[in-house]
Formats: sequence, C-alpha cells, structure tokens
Amino acid sequence: MQRKFMILGTLMAMLSVAIGAFGAHMLEPIVGKSAVEVYETGVQYQMMHALGLILIAFAAGSWGDSRRLNFAGWLLFVGIILFSGSLYALTISGVKILGAITPIGGVAFIIGWLLFMIEAYSRKKQ
Repeated sequence: MQRKFMILGTLMAMLSVAIGAFGAHMLEPIVGKSAVEVYETGVQYQMMHALGLILIAFAAGSWGDSRRLNFAGWLLFVGIILFSGSLYALTISGVKILGAITPIGGVAFIIGWLLFMIEAYSRKKQ
C-alpha cells in the first residue's frame, strides 16, 4: 500500500507541474484569463492532494496498512481525477455541464481526509 500511494502521489505531483506549465504558457491566449483561473484551481488542488497521497504512503509505512488508509488514498486519487480533471476539461472544452462533476470530486476529497483523520485518531499514543 505504501508503494502504491507513493507512486500515485508522485505521479500526480509531476503531472500537476506539467499541466500547470501548459496552462501558464499556452492556455490563456486561447481561453482567456478567467478560464485559466478555473484551470489553475484544478492544478492547485491536484498538487495539494498529490501531497496528501504521499502523506498517506508515509502513514502506511509508519502505522502499517489499513483498510481506512487504503480507502482514504483511493478517495484522494478519485477526487483528483473528478475535481481537477473536470476543471481541466471545462476550461479546455468550454462545456459548462462538466462543472457538475467537480463537487463529486470535492466530496471524495473531504471523505478521504476525514478517513485519514479518523485513522490517525484511532492510533494509540506511542
């Protein structure tokens, strides 16, 4: 589990940098400043939650594997795909209905962090 989330986290962080660079250097002349702001929100959330995946990997290494940590990690990953991915698609395509997917990703983020917090709380003080 530790290796899986470390790989996913570092991959998502790397892609966040690449996607952000594309947005910063290529996108604004095509879609406009306000659309790029939406895109940048996706990049920021992707990077934050990529770091969350890495944190879960470290927690799994320290605490051992758990179903709760595993589920939390997958929810952060799914949240990146749904939240950030929908913002990227919305910005590039201009199809507004794609914005309806974004809150589903946000809920996945919230539940993932909640599960991580519950796992941390359930650990005995050492």
